[in-house]
Amino acid sequence: MTGADILGTMTSTAERATALLSLHTDPALLTLVNVWDVASARVVARTEGTRAIATASHSIAAMYGYEDGEHIPRDLMLEAVGRIADAVDLPVTADLEAGYGDAAETVRRAIGLGVVGCNIEDQLQPVAGAAAVVEAVMRVAVDEGVPDFVLNARTDAFLEADGKDPDDVLADATARGRAFLDAGAPVVFVPGRLSEEQVIALVDAFGPLRLTMLPFPGCPPLGRLQELGVARVSFGPFPQWVAMTALQDMVGAVTRGEGPPEGTRALT
Repeated sequence: MTGADILGTMTSTAERATALLSLHTDPALLTLVNVWDVASARVVARTEGTRAIATASHSIAAMYGYEDGEHIPRDLMLEAVGRIADAVDLPVTADLEAGYGDAAETVRRAIGLGVVGCNIEDQLQPVAGAAAVVEAVMRVAVDEGVPDFVLNARTDAFLEADGKDPDDVLADATARGRAFLDAGAPVVFVPGRLSEEQVIALVDAFGPLRLTMLPFPGCPPLGRLQELGVARVSFGPFPQWVAMTALQDMVGAVTRGEGPPEGTRALT
């Protein structure tokens, strides 16, 4: 059964998790345009072609006036992702940063809100400890009755690569990703400006449809990532930045005596 088939029949949290996991193993690249509140989630959810919803921790923190990097209180982040999960009929995966001091408990609470997948960052902690966090998260998911929970285990090897030998960075990302897969994560998230050669190496190391990415400018185009065996791409804070750019442009137009731009649609 394909992810699209399951989406048409899911009713429980466990079924939504199975649907989300299936979308990662479909040959078609899963594309997730990240959201930060109910309004953005509803707009994305009802846009043709959307198959799942992903939240962006950076954007949610910004919405509440916090800097990125776990400065937002865990309760506030969970409230936001819970409202999003309640507002849409699609599987929701949440960016939960590094887990706010207790990744397994944070994920347990998120599952209780209807979330069926999440990102957890390794923050480049020692590999053994980071893998243990992955294992604990997946154990909690099983305990909560959601064995197909889609943990998108993230390594920041490429995001923190400035001044490092590219071969060393690739080797570190590969070792971390393999350890996370061995610990039970279904997919590994490697954000950063990856070359085609680096994508190929990671897909070879992890296996097809196990790598997820945030395609920075300069990465291969989406069609090529699908050909290379990437499972999923998401866009982190970029969707909110796009929206805020449009808002700032309108403010500038208003100060020049103009009104809303042509083509504006009442989406909320």
